[in-house]
Amino acid sequence: MSAANLGLLILKERISATRMMVIWPLLAIFILFSSWGLSDPKANLPADIVVDSAYDVMFTSTAFIIFSATLGAVLISFDGISRDRISGVLEVKLSQPMKRSTYARALVLGHWGAIFVPVTILNIMSLIVIWYRMGELPTIEEVFIHTLGTALLLLWYTTIQLLSSSLAKDMGSSIAIGIGAWMLFTLLWLIITTVVAGLSGIGVENLDSPEYVRIEGIMDLFSPNGVYHHLLEMPLDDIDRGISPLAIATSAIAWSLIPLQLFIMRIERLKP
Repeated sequence: MSAANLGLLILKERISATRMMVIWPLLAIFILFSSWGLSDPKANLPADIVVDSAYDVMFTSTAFIIFSATLGAVLISFDGISRDRISGVLEVKLSQPMKRSTYARALVLGHWGAIFVPVTILNIMSLIVIWYRMGELPTIEEVFIHTLGTALLLLWYTTIQLLSSSLAKDMGSSIAIGIGAWMLFTLLWLIITTVVAGLSGIGVENLDSPEYVRIEGIMDLFSPNGVYHHLLEMPLDDIDRGISPLAIATSAIAWSLIPLQLFIMRIERLKP
């Protein structure tokens, strides 16, 4: 069986799991409600948030996608390995006549699809909301970049969580590692960036200064959330943090390949 076929079976199993009854409403609240609120022409938004187009709404609402969808990826994948390891099923699965690398890729594809499918459906619904509220839609290029960036972001978090699940000896440890990584990149990265800027002699009293924006752009290359923002900023002419498209693409490829390869190596050496 190929990785794609096995991944599809895992996707069907995961997307019909009971936990999706929690994940679906979580995603809907953050993705749809943010699109509804941000696309309101009469909305009172902070001065630094400018929403003049349909893509501006999509771009601004990515903060809610980062918070909810990445957490959803953790909740879907936290027991991807540890559950079968505890029950003894993993030993049976790894003894099948299939390369372990194929099995590892199938796990990534299946768990990634289980979060990407609902997020994509809700993003399509959010486009309808934007069209209804603003009377316009983003361009095909903008939708493509947004979809690709979101797909990569969820792939990165899924792979990181599966790697955590393969390293942990129980499901509690697995979700603790996953939530820890999620908190690092989602809640703590700004603090780390500020500390690095201060140690570099850059004043942190003005976060809009060119020097700080530059160091923030560099630091974001080392965070999946930051690379996601870099990708989505490409269609925006009024945002330039001094990071070349080559650097952004290189970082995106690294985040796609390095955790995946580490996970494959872990599965190949894993003793159930």
